[in-house]
Amino acid sequence: MEKSRILIIEDEEKIARVLELELTYEGYEVGKAFDGMGGLQRYHEEQWDLLLLDIMLPGISGIELLRRIRSNDQHMAVIMLTAKDSVEDKVSGLDLGANDYITKPFQIEELLARVRAALRNHSNSADDESAAWIEVADLRLNEQTHEVFRKSDLIEFTPREFDLLAYLMKNKRQVLNREQILDAVWGYDYYGDTNVVDVYIRYIRNKMDKPYDPALIQTVRGVGYVLKGPR
Repeated sequence: MEKSRILIIEDEEKIARVLELELTYEGYEVGKAFDGMGGLQRYHEEQWDLLLLDIMLPGISGIELLRRIRSNDQHMAVIMLTAKDSVEDKVSGLDLGANDYITKPFQIEELLARVRAALRNHSNSADDESAAWIEVADLRLNEQTHEVFRKSDLIEFTPREFDLLAYLMKNKRQVLNREQILDAVWGYDYYGDTNVVDVYIRYIRNKMDKPYDPALIQTVRGVGYVLKGPR
């Protein structure tokens, strides 16, 4: 089983060393940084599962460092460490997306329990996010965030277009007739013309097929449509 990797960003080197020894003994891989800039650099250069982040750091504060991390990474597990027992620090950290906080001095058993909980939640969140993605060739769709990428390009869809594309992708390589699509995307109580399916297929093709190669949505004459990648 792969070891979880923890980065300690703490300017008090004795505390950082104690944490490193305890966490290493527990089976984690551990890195250290002693100021905000060094922590930010190690965060960007290496893969981590959790950050132990002190609020009071030289250079960039822990709060500012957390703000920068959360600007493009919502999933990194972060536990804030603070010598201050102040409500303001805790609120600021939690508002910026810290998963937990612990006040110094702390019992190592409590810290280890919080680390285990944060890593467990981080793992569950990563599994949920991974499960939310549907992929066909270079087309990726996320049912949770409603994001769609073709290659690395983000493509905007209306809610109905998104639902239609998601249905096609979930049933990739299956030829779907217009009635099946209507029932699944518009609902069983829809009594309009089935031509609405053709109209929305055209909308989707204009956004995610025409500008790219190869086309993924194919027409099966006399039947309906199928979405599939190249062989």
